[in-house]
Amino acid sequence: MARLFGTDGVRGKANDLLTPELSLGLAQAGAQVLGFNDVEVGHRPVAVVAKDPRISGDFISAAIEAGLAGSGVDVYDAGTVPTPAAAFLVADLGADFGVMISASHNPAPDNGIKFLARGGQKLDDSIEDAIESHLKRDQPLRPLGSDVGRIRRFSDAEDRYVVHLLQTLPHRLEGLKVVIDAAHGAAAGCSPDAFKAAGAEVVVIGANPDGININDGYGSTHLENLQAAVLEHGADLGVGHDGDADRCLTVDAEGNIVDGDKEMAIIALAMKEAGTLKEDTLVVTVMSNLGLKLAMKEHGINIVETGVGDRYVLEAMRQWGYNLGGEQSGHVIMADHATTGDGVLTGLQIASRMAATGKSLKELGSVVKVLPQVLINVRGVDKGAADTNATVLAAVTAEEAELGETGRVLLRPSGTEPVVRVMVEASDKSTAESVARRLAQVVQTELALS
Repeated sequence: MARLFGTDGVRGKANDLLTPELSLGLAQAGAQVLGFNDVEVGHRPVAVVAKDPRISGDFISAAIEAGLAGSGVDVYDAGTVPTPAAAFLVADLGADFGVMISASHNPAPDNGIKFLARGGQKLDDSIEDAIESHLKRDQPLRPLGSDVGRIRRFSDAEDRYVVHLLQTLPHRLEGLKVVIDAAHGAAAGCSPDAFKAAGAEVVVIGANPDGININDGYGSTHLENLQAAVLEHGADLGVGHDGDADRCLTVDAEGNIVDGDKEMAIIALAMKEAGTLKEDTLVVTVMSNLGLKLAMKEHGINIVETGVGDRYVLEAMRQWGYNLGGEQSGHVIMADHATTGDGVLTGLQIASRMAATGKSLKELGSVVKVLPQVLINVRGVDKGAADTNATVLAAVTAEEAELGETGRVLLRPSGTEPVVRVMVEASDKSTAESVARRLAQVVQTELALS
């Protein structure tokens, strides 16, 4: 049987994979593993439960809270808040663990259940495996009388989070006009509130969640409306969240998209200048553009690369004590202020840098000269041999030598299909296309499935 937990909790179609029964069972299993293991005798575990505004979150959260309280866990229901807010609240309240119900940037029919450990940290695989093991044994805790848990409304959850965000700002935002696209998601309330409280003039779009319109034509995966609104209102900055606001992409005053690579560069340089960038190091995935790496090298900032996925960025940051990392997609992790990617925090920090320097977002982002990138998916091949086939490896080595420091090659096997992704960056697009086509042909010839 396939592992229930994926790269970011348990995720699937609501009422298909994610039924009330499964949600209840996961809560009961999570209570045993996170609430009652390695705790003082007599301690009543406490959990924070939060969700994004998709319609299925109501029945899933009801099942989760029933499973936790029925297992003897006191529950603080934070309502609809971003994933990073849920993580912050777990730490701020001193709770034993938390549960976030969200499918992030996915459409409304999907949903997910993500557990957060003490301190608001993501779970290690071993802890997820323990929860899944308890779920399969189906032996939940059954306390009686006064030993059952209570469910309370976390009445000031959003306010606590906004106050926390404001305390991170090195400079207020007076004089800036900002358009916020909340993707009809979890940040529809707190993101505009935070920017206004920081002094910005705020225009809001995509902030009318009805349970089924989350990520529908708005947000970080659909930036057209944000680009148009920035131009229409003559704004200095556009901030686009996804459904659970753990990421953001930004738009400059001319309507150009500024991706996570440029966002990280802006924040990294600000932190280095302030002396707060630990080991002068930024953690990124292998998919970050070479232009970011060249820019950081020029400014004396080291780059550490990980596999694709924010969990791998987090693992490297924790292991080595670095405090800034992220992905092209806009997941930016500022470990001094958050335990996960935080789109509202990222947007505020970029706006603060603009206000402090008097520079436009376009000017700040221009530090990164994005190299043309070409991606070819080679299908029907033995993806497992991509890292071992001598002819393929020799071809990659030869092309990399030809590209030198102004280009690179990345071969990535698909996680789900017989596909090898050939990605090439070069100083000009025609070179990138030529190299990618040549390597794709070698991969197709050498690794073809018989």
